[in-house]
Amino acid sequence: MNMTTSDQGAGGLLDSVRRIGSTLLAILANRLELFLVELQEQRAHLLGALLLVLALAVCAIMTLILVTFTVVILFWREHRLAVLCGLAALYLAGTLVAAWRLRARLRDWPAFAATLGELKKDRQCLEGKR
Repeated sequence: MNMTTSDQGAGGLLDSVRRIGSTLLAILANRLELFLVELQEQRAHLLGALLLVLALAVCAIMTLILVTFTVVILFWREHRLAVLCGLAALYLAGTLVAAWRLRARLRDWPAFAATLGELKKDRQCLEGKR
């Protein structure tokens, strides 16, 4: 069987398209695996952080309750209303500072940085070859 030049050209082109498709699929699979690894890491970090926040919240609330009762009992006769208002203002200030810090931390959270970096490199590589 003799293959003509056009048959060889069509087969060569088809092989090239298959190789490019295979390469693109391998790149996509690689990026997906990286994303899944980072997703597992983020989940572990988040779970650990949530457990620490829970422990911190329970201990802080218990401390605040005991300190509040102690201070109110000390000033029960003379200035209980002033002490309660002062402690409420102090707790409100602490809440606002904590909320502000949490918002700043969540805004700067570098989630999936490696995956995004690799996708940027891929795009730059593809744009550079045009």
